[in-house]
Formats: sequence, C-alpha cells, structure tokens
Amino acid sequence: MFTQEEKDAFYKVIYTRRDIRSFLPIPIERNVIDNILHAGHHAPSVGFMQPWNYILISSEAIKEKLAWAADKERRAMAIHFEGERESEFLSLKVEGLKEAPLTICVTCDPTRGGSHILGRNSIPETDALSTACSIQNMWLAACAEGLAMGWVSFYKKNDIRDILDIPPHVDPIALLSVGYTDAYPDKPILETANWEKRSRLGHLIFENRWGNCCGSHSQIK
Repeated sequence: MFTQEEKDAFYKVIYTRRDIRSFLPIPIERNVIDNILHAGHHAPSVGFMQPWNYILISSEAIKEKLAWAADKERRAMAIHFEGERESEFLSLKVEGLKEAPLTICVTCDPTRGGSHILGRNSIPETDALSTACSIQNMWLAACAEGLAMGWVSFYKKNDIRDILDIPPHVDPIALLSVGYTDAYPDKPILETANWEKRSRLGHLIFENRWGNCCGSHSQIK
C-alpha cells in the first residue's frame, strides 16, 4: 500500500515533531494553513461526530488577551512547586502566543450529532478524545509543512470563552501557536531542560493483564 520511502517519511514526521514555543514573524501561506486544517478534519471521531471547530486568530489584540490568560494560569500553577522547582518552572517558556503569526483555537462541541452518538453513550469523554486526534493530525501536518506548532494548555476555559465569544457548552480544548521557527530541537523542550525524561517503552507494555510484563518485548526502549 505504501512504499518504504513513504513509510520512512511518515515515521520521520512522528519522531521529528516537537512542541515549539519560539516563532519567527513570517506569514504562513494560506494553502499551507488549509492543508493543516484539512488534516485535522480528516481525523477519526467516535460515531463520526466530528465535534471540532477551528478558530483562526491573527489579531494582535486578541493574541495579547490570550497570552494574558495563559500567563495568569501559569503563575497560578507555580504555587504547586517549591523552591528551585518553582524557579525552574517559571523560567520555562510555556507559550509563544504573541510571537506566532497564527493561533488556532480547537474546540469540542459535545452536543454535535445529538444526544445518542455511537460509542459516546458508553464513554462520554470520547468527544474530547476525538478532538485530540484532530489536533495530533494538525501537529503532524504542520511538521511535514516545515512549520512549528505549540500546544498551549495553561488557561481557564471561561477566560478563553469570553475572549473568543465561544458558547458556554463548547469546550476550548487547545490553543495552537503556529509559525516558522529557527529553533527546532532534537529533543522535547522539557527533556532538554531536564524537567523530565522519556520513559522506556518496555516499562509501559503489559501482556494480557495490568502489571504482567511482556517477556518478548521487555527489551523495547
């Protein structure tokens, strides 16, 4: 179905993709933005409910308000750390909303498709999980297009609803900063900053039941 070259390119995008916080003030071509949005819209969704919407934000005034909401929540979160860990957290660059030429707010409408959605009746949060699949598609597409993307997750939902006039029943799942960058790291930013290390895959795989390590896969890293 796919050539080895195509498969290699696919896995290269997966392993290359990073959460980026620094952006260049270079406009993004509209056809590239459309490619990213089409990739997001072709994500799988439970019951084919397609609960997502995409708000494209280029207004400097609105990005300034979004950055305020993110910084407010970042400072509130800092109280959960103590001493050196708090200083390390506050020194991390956790968003690039004002730098990136474009921010995409990805929302989730849990009412999309009506009251009874195939699969969602049993697991209600599948609407948000479906939206996360859309975000992952967009992230990989952005990387393939030579763009950087950063997922901003520090905010109160009601702040974002107020800023973007989002209806109260719709969830703003993510603020995605999108743009070109000259700082695309080989490793995740938090790993480079020694905040956390990637877990060994072999420790995360069980066989048949929780806690039963896979003998044949125990060396997977």
